[in-house]
Amino acid sequence: MERHFEQELKELKENLLRMGGRAEGIVRKSIESLRRRDPNLARQVFEDDRVIDRLEIDIEESCLRLLALQQPLAGDLRFITAALKISNDLERVGDHAVNIAGGTTRLGGQPLLKPLVDIPRMADLAVGMLNEALDAFVRRDAESARRVVRRDDEVDDLNHQVFRELLSYMIEDPSTITRAMELILVARNLERIADLATNVAEEVVFIAEARIIKHHADENAAGEDFGRG
Repeated sequence: MERHFEQELKELKENLLRMGGRAEGIVRKSIESLRRRDPNLARQVFEDDRVIDRLEIDIEESCLRLLALQQPLAGDLRFITAALKISNDLERVGDHAVNIAGGTTRLGGQPLLKPLVDIPRMADLAVGMLNEALDAFVRRDAESARRVVRRDDEVDDLNHQVFRELLSYMIEDPSTITRAMELILVARNLERIADLATNVAEEVVFIAEARIIKHHADENAAGEDFGRG
């Protein structure tokens, strides 16, 4: 029975990592569809998102089955409850990639207002954060996870920079408003992806240390540990 439980936990981790890899890939593909103005690539993003949705359902079912049948304790309980949250965060990453690909479709063949520089940089930062958070998850590395959390400010700063620049375009030439708003929405979706990567990193700290750091909870209440052991 114990070996079976360990095998199920291993499979759960593998499925989460598979889902994470899909989430990273779909974000990159959505940005590439925008850069190339490729509606076919955008449609692939929509199809890829359905695979991510299916993985979330499979992971949720696995987690609920483990909780109901195995009644895990301490570290295993933290891992399973965190896995539920992480799979939801990864599914939402896919949704934001779909939003970006939708922008590609809406823009059609219209020329870009400017060469894409900051938006691909935001995408690289957000996907990098997600990759590092998942790597920290594999190693249960709380310190690496905390570094991911601190990097979220970089993406926020770029988002504000993109907004200010595009706002100036709209003020100077109202005919650019539609195209500028689409790029503002793309930046906003990337900022949310970085927030979701931060959520994953916070769950890694929870798994490794039984400590909740969301909203600086560990600073505000040296808190009550959850299932320490």
